Amino acid sequence: MHPSALLVEPKIFSARTIPKLSIVMPCLNEAETLAICIGKAHNALAELAISGEVVIADNGSTDGSQEIARRAGARVIEVTERGYGCALRGGIAAAQGRWIIIGDADDSYDFGSIAPFVQKLDAGYELVMGCRMPWANGRIMKGAMPWKHRWIGNPGFTFLGRLFFKSSANDFYCGLRAFTKNAYERMRLSAEGMEFACEMVIQASVNKMSVGEVPITLHKDGRSGASHLRTWRDGWRTLRFMLLYCPKWLFFLPGAGLFTLGALFGGRLWAAPIKLGHVGFDASSLLVCSMCVLVGTQLVFLGAFARTYATIQNVLPPSQLLQRILGLLKLERSLIFALLILAVGLMLLANAILSWRTAHYGALSYPDSLRKIIPAVTLIMLGVQWLFFSFFLSVLQLQRRPSSGNG
Repeated sequence: MHPSALLVEPKIFSARTIPKLSIVMPCLNEAETLAICIGKAHNALAELAISGEVVIADNGSTDGSQEIARRAGARVIEVTERGYGCALRGGIAAAQGRWIIIGDADDSYDFGSIAPFVQKLDAGYELVMGCRMPWANGRIMKGAMPWKHRWIGNPGFTFLGRLFFKSSANDFYCGLRAFTKNAYERMRLSAEGMEFACEMVIQASVNKMSVGEVPITLHKDGRSGASHLRTWRDGWRTLRFMLLYCPKWLFFLPGAGLFTLGALFGGRLWAAPIKLGHVGFDASSLLVCSMCVLVGTQLVFLGAFARTYATIQNVLPPSQLLQRILGLLKLERSLIFALLILAVGLMLLANAILSWRTAHYGALSYPDSLRKIIPAVTLIMLGVQWLFFSFFLSVLQLQRRPSSGNG
């Protein structure tokens, strides 16, 4: 029997009878599978004996999906701004339920098997992720997922998400998930495309929400056309999004690594050249170390700028570690430190000039002179950078004061 034939007559909710669960499906030309998904969702609501609704967030379908959804008993929300994230944000905003389940309308997810999600929500979880991956007890049917998504994309993004954000999710990109309306509102999601899926998990993690997981089966979708997912474009957008949400890995750690490498190796070369077998390191290598120190410093400060700005804009919660560091490095202390670095650099430069003077301003040993000039110039540039970076960081932390009225 066709699943849509099992459709249970949907309830009409008045202002006094608000549904407990809303099942939201984004839709873009899903006429082939939409009625099947809606039918399964209504049947699941009836079996669970829970008040619910099915909301179709239509993103500009031209194949009659809207009318199919209405005939199947769903509520259709027209979302004009294109994109997976836009469609879901529009549908979720219109959802009336205290609990929400989202999933694609291509019949790749079984809406008839949502009971474990509801049980997790009832147990107090704020976000419940579906997991398709076999290593976490999920299942992927033959032909349901392209090999590059199964073996590269999803494992890669899940690894990065767990590393960057300490997330417990085993399938970062799974589209079938449940959450409370209250938790969703606290997430304040803004992504327009496929990265919406990652943004939700990231925000749940950084906001310390309770996250559960349910193993699910991914079926081959019922579309006759191509998938809406664009592997390389959406993959890059997701990677970019994750990095922008994590200044620690985008700026701090690379910067700290470069600075440490340059400072340690450069300090050794400042004292004397290094010979390792037939390979020698001298003034040219010292210049490279100088570059590492300066670039590393810039990246560390950019990380501080980005993290501070993200906190001001309420994109990320305050970082306790950064707050402690900024508390120690008040503007005045930071300026004094910068001036000390600058002073040491100027003294080293003066010493190099005196050495040149003793040679009556004639030719000097090229490596020996660079070994004196490079550290001096590096410290001068570092001091100037630190000086103005400190001012800029203080500008970012200025508190906006409310304007006083005249009345």
